[in-house]
Amino acid sequence: MSDATLSSAASALQPVLFVPHGAGPCFFMDWSPADTWNEMAAFLRGVSATLPARPQAIVLVSGHWLAPGFSVTGSARPGLIYDYSGFPAHTYQLDYPAPGAPELAEQIAALIENAGLRSGIEAERGFDHGVFIPLKVMFPEAEIPVVQLSLRQDLDPAAHIAAGAALAALRAQGVLIIGSGMSFHNMRGYGDARYTAPSQAFDDWLTQAVEAAPQQRNAALSAWSQAPFAHHCHPAGHEEHLLPLMVAAGAAGQDRGRKVYSQQVMKTQLSAFRFG
Repeated sequence: MSDATLSSAASALQPVLFVPHGAGPCFFMDWSPADTWNEMAAFLRGVSATLPARPQAIVLVSGHWLAPGFSVTGSARPGLIYDYSGFPAHTYQLDYPAPGAPELAEQIAALIENAGLRSGIEAERGFDHGVFIPLKVMFPEAEIPVVQLSLRQDLDPAAHIAAGAALAALRAQGVLIIGSGMSFHNMRGYGDARYTAPSQAFDDWLTQAVEAAPQQRNAALSAWSQAPFAHHCHPAGHEEHLLPLMVAAGAAGQDRGRKVYSQQVMKTQLSAFRFG
């Protein structure tokens, strides 16, 4: 898909999403209890029906790729990176043969550079599981072109909001921008009832921040580390699963956000948000 195709397409304005991608390949294996991930999977499966039109392309930022600057995948046929360990053998055979979009990748890199942020293109990198696992549930046909955007390894929330803002115009070209992470991500906390109340308190704060007017929203998210129980839910140095939300908030522009999914999973509160 070329930039010209994107620009000339009669496309509806796409929303921006922040979605949970679960634990490794969780949607494609057995768990105990068996329904652990069913509700989250059902939410992800239902996303496409809520969109104004089939996306022309998807730009997804995952909590599993950190780079010195904001890098994008540039391959026309990206492979997969099975960056999880200890799971059943069949989960390393999962496929998601979605095409890349090299010209869109160049457009993204230029937009970010024009915003005064460092960017680059990784021509050989494939999609990590923060990309292909949720997309395999959301868009199982794997026909929509996908470009992955990295996080910046300093995890500066304001910089990630700015990077998202640089990409906001793509929405009018039919591009669906998705942040893929987890609203709670403390590996020691999953399954521990001591983290239930802290995760709920942080989730309440996060919801209020997302649903605020855009200027207040972005200010609150930039200072997320001051939120109640912030570092119980995202320990210092491991905030990477929350930062895709900052990119989504930036790409939302003046669109207000709202919570579209929330559930207690493994004794912790997990949520998804939508802008527009």
